[in-house]
Amino acid sequence: MFDPAVKQAIVDRINKLTPASQRRWGKMDVGQMLAHVQLPISCAYGTHQVKGGFLLKLVGPFVKGILYNEKPYKQGLPTDKSYVITDAKNFEKEKQSLLEKLDRFSRENIVLENHPVWGKLSKEQWSKATWKHLDHHLQQFGV
Repeated sequence: MFDPAVKQAIVDRINKLTPASQRRWGKMDVGQMLAHVQLPISCAYGTHQVKGGFLLKLVGPFVKGILYNEKPYKQGLPTDKSYVITDAKNFEKEKQSLLEKLDRFSRENIVLENHPVWGKLSKEQWSKATWKHLDHHLQQFGV
């Protein structure tokens, strides 16, 4: 996500979404998904707190590679309760907010180095994890 071309490719995919975009799996509608993908970015920026359950905190540092390795996320993976979005969201507002967060995405703006669940994450790992999470949910909505 630090490479301008990679970031632009994600932005282009986001811009293909519409309020009528339908999910291929899962429970969230497109507005909820746009709100959901902002939360880990906000966590990296230090503006969203994650608690995580005891078991996940215990094993998280040992399995954190799934966040940023080359394997795509599987459908239906467990989600931290603070990342679950169930209330209605305004598509345009969430899209604009996400695009603003992505515009600011840089090494300088990532302040959380010791994640409460996953442990120490480098800025490059944050970048890869952010791309992987966005890619997963954009595929969920067919873009």
